[in-house]
Amino acid sequence: MQTQDAPTEFLFKLWPWLEANKNRLIGALAAIIVVAGVWFFISSQREQREVDAGEALTWLMVNPNANGNLPDAFANLAAKYAGTAAGQRAQLQAGAALFNAGKYADAQAQFQKYLDAGSSAPLAAAAQLGVAACLEAQNKPEAASAYQKITTLYAGSTSVPPAEFALGRIAEQQNKLSEAVSHYENVARAGSGGSMAQEAGMRAVELKTKLAAATKPAAVSSPIIAPKPVAPAAK
Repeated sequence: MQTQDAPTEFLFKLWPWLEANKNRLIGALAAIIVVAGVWFFISSQREQREVDAGEALTWLMVNPNANGNLPDAFANLAAKYAGTAAGQRAQLQAGAALFNAGKYADAQAQFQKYLDAGSSAPLAAAAQLGVAACLEAQNKPEAASAYQKITTLYAGSTSVPPAEFALGRIAEQQNKLSEAVSHYENVARAGSGGSMAQEAGMRAVELKTKLAAATKPAAVSSPIIAPKPVAPAAK
C-alpha cells in the first residue's frame, strides 16, 4: 500500500480533535472576530478624531480673526481634542497667542501645562523655549536656567540655537562677555541657525574686539624732560 504524505497523515490525526473541540473553536473564533471589530472601530474613531482635530486647527490658524479671543479658542481646541497631535499643537499656539498679547504669566502656564502632560520632543523643546521666553519677558532670573535646560535636554533640536542666543544675550546684559561670546559662537556654528547664526557671529566678533581692547595694556608715555635752565650771560 502506498504511504500517505506527511500533511495528509497530520490532517487525519488532527480531525478527531477538531470534531471533539469544534464548539470551543467556534466560540474562540467568534471572540476573536468581536475583539478585532472593537479594535477596528476604536482605531477608526481615533483616526477620524485626528482628522477632525487637524481640520479644526487649520481652520483656526487660517481664520484667526473669526474668534474674538484667539488664546481661548486654541485652548478650547486643545481641551476638546486632547491626546491628538493637533490638540498638542493647539496647546502651544494658545501659549504663543498669550505671549504675543503680552500676557506672559498666562502664556507660561500654557506652555508648562503642555510639558506637565509628558509630551515628547520636538514639541516639548518648543514648549520649554516658550517657558524660558516668558520668564525672560517677566525679568525673572530663572530664565537663564530655563534656556540652559533646552541645550541639555533637547540637544539637536531646532529650539537649541534660539536658546543659546538668548543665553548669550542674558550673559551680555550681565557683562559676562566671555560667556556671551561662547554662546554666540555656538549659535554661529549651528548649521540651522540661518540669519540668527549670522547675527550671533557678528555679536561674537564685536564682543571679542571689546574684550581685546579691555585687556590691551595702556601705551607707556615718554617722560617729559624739562629743559635745563640756561645760565644768564655774563655782562
